[in-house]
Amino acid sequence: MTTFRSLTILTFGIGLGAGAYWAAQQPLLLLSSHLTTPAAAAGRSVLYYRDPSGAPFWSSGPKKDSQGRDYLPVYDDEEFGPPPKQKAAEASRKILYYRNPMGLPDTSPVPKKDPMGMDYIPVYEGEDTDDGLIKLSPGKIQRTGEQSEPAARRVIRTLVRAPGTIQLDERRVSVIAMRAESYVQKVADVTTGTRVTKGQPLMEIYSPAISSAAAEYLATIDSRTTGANELYDRGSKQRLLNLDVPEAVIATMRKTQTAPIAIQWSSPRDGIVLERNAVEGMRAQPGDVLFRIADISVVWALIDVAERDLGSIAVGQPVTVRARSFPGRVFDGKISVIYPQVNPQTRTARARIELTNKDFALLPDMYVDAEIETGSEEPVLAVPDNAILDTGSRQTVLIDKGEGRFEPRDVKLGRRGGHYVEVREGLKEGEAVVTSANFLIDAESNLKAALKSFAEADAPTKSQLPSGAKTVGGRK
Repeated sequence: MTTFRSLTILTFGIGLGAGAYWAAQQPLLLLSSHLTTPAAAAGRSVLYYRDPSGAPFWSSGPKKDSQGRDYLPVYDDEEFGPPPKQKAAEASRKILYYRNPMGLPDTSPVPKKDPMGMDYIPVYEGEDTDDGLIKLSPGKIQRTGEQSEPAARRVIRTLVRAPGTIQLDERRVSVIAMRAESYVQKVADVTTGTRVTKGQPLMEIYSPAISSAAAEYLATIDSRTTGANELYDRGSKQRLLNLDVPEAVIATMRKTQTAPIAIQWSSPRDGIVLERNAVEGMRAQPGDVLFRIADISVVWALIDVAERDLGSIAVGQPVTVRARSFPGRVFDGKISVIYPQVNPQTRTARARIELTNKDFALLPDMYVDAEIETGSEEPVLAVPDNAILDTGSRQTVLIDKGEGRFEPRDVKLGRRGGHYVEVREGLKEGEAVVTSANFLIDAESNLKAALKSFAEADAPTKSQLPSGAKTVGGRK
């Protein structure tokens, strides 16, 4: 029995000695584990820098101690724990409850482990306040890559793009049609696509009605002696005009006192022959179109503007038009008409742009792309568009309050352009908004809110607690 007691005491002493030895060696092992090589540190994020002697001092950036030694970096993948100052601060704060380390909606009023053996994470007083602020540790902020930018006044210009086609100016199209039964005796050497000038001969026609009116007109000129005959003279000339006989032909008849058998028909304007139906020897009935001529020195660009952009455009705005047939070339024009109708299939409205086409490069039905710069020259309060958390019915930004505190705030938005969006309400100039990792911060906020609601719902009441149970951090 004495021998057994001696062996037990000896074994216990050896165990205590070994435990003391390993306890003494633990800081050295922990220190050596953080003396990583540059190759191992590559690609890792530094959370903070700690005192090389193990003293409770740390720094957010590289630093030397009083003996000239470099502070040691603590990386994000190391289990060294929070900085010494943070540890001291946490030791002086009350623990409200413990939450599941995997983010599950499970809390506990006392320390415990999950089924995998991981410790529940304490939630300290001040981290669970109802002031609406989101609080993150410096380590989380650095890992998420959070960035902020102050709200400032900027000029927002939005570029509205719309496709379209080139069409003829309706006011610059002429049709040559006979007003009486006629016969085409001769056609000039013009074909579809030929460019003609005003007054250029196109054809010669014979019309019994025109010949009769011409003979009557010449007879009134010869017998004109009284005022009544003068009125008759004007009436006979008007009959020729009603038959669409050109003024130049009537003047020639008056000068030569002869009525030609065939009347020469000429082009009424400069332009391009779009249609030629006149054939030598053909009989033309009243209303038959023999020639169709269009002036394309000025054309229209009919563009289809999306319904959402209609409020940004107005008549008179300058427009830049680019034809797909001429890369790099720009045609400048202005909006002349916005048609008062929206296409129910495409949800677009048509706008008309007048374009000068001096070299006739733009042809009818040619595809073009229009760009309309909209917006005011006055600067407005704006933030980057990636700072907006948009749920469809609600737009929110995260205000960076500093020291890991973020305030969600609802805003009302205006125009967008150049990767910026106008803020009309909810924000002041100079306030910093989160532009990067805002979704991660918002997710962290939602997680904390969910955990809090579950903790409040699952917290046992006094009657449910066993006798002698103690409170932890103010919670039963």
